[in-house]
Amino acid sequence: FLQKFKSLFTGAENRGASIETSINTKLQTLAYNLLKDKNGALVAIEPKTGRILAMVSTPSYDPSSLASHNVSSANRAYKDLISNIYNPMLNHSISELYAPGSTFKTVVAATALETGKYDLNTSIPAGSSYTLPGTQTHLTNVVPSASGSNGQISFEDALAYSSNTAFAQLGVSLGADAIVKQAKKFGLFSSFTLDGSDSTGFPMRVVASLLNQKPTQDKLALQSIGQGDARVTPLQNAMIAAAIANNGTLMKPTLVDCVRSSDLSVISQTTPTVMSQALSAQSAAKLNAMMQSVVVKSNQNLSLPNVAVAAKSGTAQIGFRNQAINGWVIGFAPAQDPKIAVAVVIHNASTYGTLTAGPIMRQVMKEALKQ
Repeated sequence: FLQKFKSLFTGAENRGASIETSINTKLQTLAYNLLKDKNGALVAIEPKTGRILAMVSTPSYDPSSLASHNVSSANRAYKDLISNIYNPMLNHSISELYAPGSTFKTVVAATALETGKYDLNTSIPAGSSYTLPGTQTHLTNVVPSASGSNGQISFEDALAYSSNTAFAQLGVSLGADAIVKQAKKFGLFSSFTLDGSDSTGFPMRVVASLLNQKPTQDKLALQSIGQGDARVTPLQNAMIAAAIANNGTLMKPTLVDCVRSSDLSVISQTTPTVMSQALSAQSAAKLNAMMQSVVVKSNQNLSLPNVAVAAKSGTAQIGFRNQAINGWVIGFAPAQDPKIAVAVVIHNASTYGTLTAGPIMRQVMKEALKQ
């Protein structure tokens, strides 16, 4: 308004403002190139500020095909896009809900730590098989180390080896109310808008991630390992990693750094805003250490030279008879002073999340830490 008012008196041409985003061009380009032949999404966040450094959704599309002066050509391009089963016009990073698989074990671990009754060395029930309450369905583990010894496993190793039997039993023991309460602190159940707008000019709204708030015991066990009714956006999973990285403090994700007038003066500046205290600094430090153990003990392919990486991979079974999978990884680095938190999901992945999404996260982290 002031700029327009000034122009009335000076006769100067009224020019539009410019927006400076938080997107890191090198990271964004790298992330897109790593994902462009896949169906998935990636979000990278600066944990201490909430600034979104990269946000990729694939498959993508060229909007110029919709801007053709040939109406029939533009209509044909639009019909092709909306008939694509992978929905390239949808921003999967904020608008698609995915089963989180074992990445959700970080939320259950946070719930346990916040009770004050669990430490890294606390022994919890595990075993090679666990029967879901009230059913004849058996949960098993992927690797023998996840089963522990004599039916028990340390809390740290339960996460490090991604023990399904341990976390299913832990979730049932903690109860749905406690897990839902913790999930809300991480941002689940909240739909909010990001600064900036989408391709239609409307504000970018983040779809709320969801859990079954009143599950039966068997569904609670499944939900506790990221199966069943648990659904999250890639941004939500990046927020979980970022909160753990930032001593338990969850910052509101932002895309716009500032808005400048035509003379480059700052019209508005985005300031970091706390969204919630997701967990105590003490619990965050313990969960940070547990996520470092994941990389050291079972997901060594996620490690970086001379840099401590904290991460959790996940492989969610989806579809009829669980015939397909979502491959996930979330993490942050350097673990002692995190500069970047990342979430990657590959839909209809060919194998485990650590092998499909993992290398993508690793390369994005490596590039970020070079800058």
